Amino acid sequence: MYYFFYIWLKTGIRIIEVGCNRMTKTPKVITVIMFASLLKLFGCSGQSSQYETRSQGDSLDAQISKSTEDFKNRPIHRKLTSEIIDTTSDVNLLQTVFDNLTEKYARDDQKEFQTVTSWNKPRQAIYIIWALEAEVNNGGFNQFYFNSSGQYAGLVPEALRLVGATKFADLVTRANAVYEKEKEKIKKHQDGTLEGFSKSYQNNPLNKFDDEFYALYDEENLQQLQIDFVRKNKQFFIDK
Repeated sequence: MYYFFYIWLKTGIRIIEVGCNRMTKTPKVITVIMFASLLKLFGCSGQSSQYETRSQGDSLDAQISKSTEDFKNRPIHRKLTSEIIDTTSDVNLLQTVFDNLTEKYARDDQKEFQTVTSWNKPRQAIYIIWALEAEVNNGGFNQFYFNSSGQYAGLVPEALRLVGATKFADLVTRANAVYEKEKEKIKKHQDGTLEGFSKSYQNNPLNKFDDEFYALYDEENLQQLQIDFVRKNKQFFIDK
């Protein structure tokens, strides 16, 4: 049995499909806190190995709780400075930059695209790549194009090339071409219902790009490329 979750983020509604035994999509990267919490919520932990001890379960709960609190209480900088960038660890740098960028547009999502495309190219790149990864790593390219982040599809290849992720750029260029060609077929079942969205994955020509996207992380370190890009071009991210 599978469960669908609508999760409200600043960039729109996200749909995630989760099963106790497996996920219909197998992303390379996934938000562990969210996933573990959802499985616990629906009792999937009951399918764990018989050798798992209560102490291990308690330890996992404590880790999830601490990680959740740390994330909720993280500092969000309305004004990003050179010092903040220099003193922020690689682990937290992209989150810090993304948080700063989301503070720069009105909460009216209708104005998001206009605001984002008014930024300099480096800022656009980090924001757009974040949107791409969040979508594809949760629900594949089908979800990326379905949700509001799909409005950036035409800008993604340039953003990826800017940070040096040429292989990812090539992949998204090909996915964009297939989506444009097969758009009507892909959207046929997307009638606004969860059942329709789930059905739209069946025989979807975009599915082949999902596995390729996840595997590409082994060839091209997209996270590190972005981190290095921000550090080398920090003048474009500093608020004056």
